[in-house]
Amino acid sequence: MSVQVETLEKSMAKLTIEVSAEEFETALDKAYKKNKNKISLPGFRKGKAPRAMIEKMYGTGVFYEDAANDLIPGAYESAAKESELEIVAQPSIDVTQIEKGKPFIFTATVAVKPEVTLGDYKGIEVEKKTAEVTDEELQAEIDKVRESNSRMITVEDRAVQDGDITTIDFEGFVDGEPFEGGKGENYPLTIGSHSFIDNFEEQLIGKNIGEETEVNVTFPEQYQAEELQGKPAVFKVTIKEIKVKELPELDDDFAQDVSEFDTVDEYKEDLKKKLLENKEAALKREKEEDVVGKIIENATMEIPDPMVDTQVRQMVQEFSQRIQSQGLSLQQYMQFTGMTPESLTNELQPQALKRIQSRLVLEAVVAAENIETSDEDLEKELEKMAEMYQMEADKLKELVGEEEKKQIALDLAVQKAVELVVDAAVEK
Repeated sequence: MSVQVETLEKSMAKLTIEVSAEEFETALDKAYKKNKNKISLPGFRKGKAPRAMIEKMYGTGVFYEDAANDLIPGAYESAAKESELEIVAQPSIDVTQIEKGKPFIFTATVAVKPEVTLGDYKGIEVEKKTAEVTDEELQAEIDKVRESNSRMITVEDRAVQDGDITTIDFEGFVDGEPFEGGKGENYPLTIGSHSFIDNFEEQLIGKNIGEETEVNVTFPEQYQAEELQGKPAVFKVTIKEIKVKELPELDDDFAQDVSEFDTVDEYKEDLKKKLLENKEAALKREKEEDVVGKIIENATMEIPDPMVDTQVRQMVQEFSQRIQSQGLSLQQYMQFTGMTPESLTNELQPQALKRIQSRLVLEAVVAAENIETSDEDLEKELEKMAEMYQMEADKLKELVGEEEKKQIALDLAVQKAVELVVDAAVEK
C-alpha cells in the first residue's frame, strides 16, 4: 500500500491511497466466497458456480463493491497513521480506480487540525463587573422554593385560568381529517407554558371541566412533519381536570422545613449568600468567555467545515441525552416546539464553531507558554474521577489507557491556560 498527501485549502487534505493489485485480487476472492451461496447459475448447484462463470454472467464488477468495502477501512486507517496528519473528522471517500488486475486506488478527503497563529492573549481588556443580589432576586428565589414545595389543589367551581395545570383529551384535524400524532388522552398541560404550538393554550382559558371546545391553530412553516407545515388545524379539546398550586406561607415553619435554620431571617441570609456565590461564579465564567472570545478575535485560523459538522453532531447527541433524562425523546421535543433537524443544526453551528475556536486558541496558549501537567496533578485528577464514578482509584487507572491519560493531561493544561489569560486580563 502507498499513500500520497495533497494539502488543500481551509485545513483540508487529500490522501490518495493505492492498494496493490494482489491485495485487491485477494479481496475479490473473499467477496466471491462470501456471496457465492446466494448466486445460482444454470448447470451449477447453488454455491458451486466458479467465480469466473459468475463474473462472465454478471460482469467483472460483480464483486467490486464488496471488495472495496472490505479494503477501504483498513487501508484508510493505515494511510492516516502513515500520513501523520491530525485528522479531526470522518473522511469523504472517492474510488478513482477499481479494475481487475490493477491496483485499487481511492482518495480520502480529510479535515485536519487547523494551525493557529496567536495574536495578543495577555493583557486582554474586559469590563469590570461586580456581583450583587437585589431584594427582588432574593424574593424570586424564595418564590421558586415555595413553588417547589407547593401542593396541588383540585379546582371544580370555576373555569380555566392562566397558570392552571389542566388535564385534557384532544384530537387534531387538518382539512377535516385526523392526523398522526394529533391525539392524546389525559394529557397534562400548564396554561401559559407555551409547550403547545401557536395560541393553543390561550384558547382554553374560560373553558369549564367537561366542556368540549374547538381550538384553531396554524402549524409553523418549519414544522417537523412536512405534511403539516403552514396548515390550519382544528383541535377538539375536552377539559377533564383543573388544578392549581397552593404555596406554603413564608414563615419560620417554612424555613425549618426547607433548611437547617430556625427562622426566616436566618434562611434568607443564607440564601442570599448562596445566590451571591452563584453570581460570582457566573461572572467568573463570563469573564473567561470574554477573554477567550477576544483571544479568538486576535488569532488567525481556518476551521474546516467537516470539523464543525462533527462538533454539531456531538452537541445534538448531548442535547438529546439531556432531554431524554427529562423524559422526552428528541423527536417529541421537535414535535412540541415545531423545530426541525435542520433548524436545530443551524442553531447549534455558531456554538459549535465557538467551542472549536476556544479549544484551539487555548491549546495554542499551552504550547506558547510551555504549560505542562505534572504527574502529581494527573494523579489527583484520576482520583477525583474515581470518586465521581464511585470506583477505586487503582481500578480506574487500570481502565484508562495512555491516550486517555494524554487527553486528560491536555485538558488540565488547557484549564491552566484559561487561568493564565484571565489572571493577565485587565478590568476596566
